[in-house]
Amino acid sequence: MTDDITDDTRSGVYAELAAVGPYGVHPGHALITMVEPHPGYEYAYNRWYEDDHFIAGAMAMPWMYAGRRWVATRELQLLRYPEKSAVAEPVTAGCYITVYWITDGRYDDHMRWTVAINKRLNRDGRVHQARTHVFTAFQDHEATVYRDGAAGPRDFHALDHPYAGLVVEVIDADGPEQRGALLEWLRAKHLPKRLKGSAAAMVTIFRPTPLPLDRMSYVKQVEGVDTRLTLLWFLERDPRECFAESCAGLDAEVAAAGLGRVELVAPFTPTVPGTDRYVDELR
Repeated sequence: MTDDITDDTRSGVYAELAAVGPYGVHPGHALITMVEPHPGYEYAYNRWYEDDHFIAGAMAMPWMYAGRRWVATRELQLLRYPEKSAVAEPVTAGCYITVYWITDGRYDDHMRWTVAINKRLNRDGRVHQARTHVFTAFQDHEATVYRDGAAGPRDFHALDHPYAGLVVEVIDADGPEQRGALLEWLRAKHLPKRLKGSAAAMVTIFRPTPLPLDRMSYVKQVEGVDTRLTLLWFLERDPRECFAESCAGLDAEVAAAGLGRVELVAPFTPTVPGTDRYVDELR
């Protein structure tokens, strides 16, 4: 009887939590996680992440309302620049990336859950160890710039809309005091010009936040919390066809503006859920 009462009491908490706090659709926060499976474990990693972790370790959690996986074949890895990157070493490292949207204002609530569930998954032997986190960070949304104004999908649709490609751009401002100026230049000048007539429908801009001290030991603390911006370019065409015309020379343009340094420009294509498509093209 005691156990039944305890279970009923715990179940009632769900109704209480749902009745309070923000519950809008704006992607106020994101989890962006770029991972390199260890050589020889590519298939095992892909099946573990897709069959278990994407769901139990992410989408089943409160306030994480959209997610999508992307992959960089060797062909796409070789398009990355700059060659010397503060994000990926070598710059080709990190052939899978997953992006999740988290409801605005629910970051702290989500973090309490994610730390607890990942401890449980580790304890239960449900975490694939043969992988390296290249670039994993929770991030706060700063701005979204659209190519076509009010027409087309919004940023909260971006992970559900069937975009043909994703380009991840990471920029480090020259210092904490320069990041605001960099953000304004990107939002008001640089991105509207680059998006016009391009294959990219929108660019979302995020800034990283520190991971909690009780994070999993295999995930390193986030770098560039005070200086870095992460841009996600959502492409309507295959990046193998349009990367050069849509995303070439971004590093030179940022450098010319004198506001920072591009540390990574990396194209990806969406995975095909339930399959091992592209796994044999990673090396």
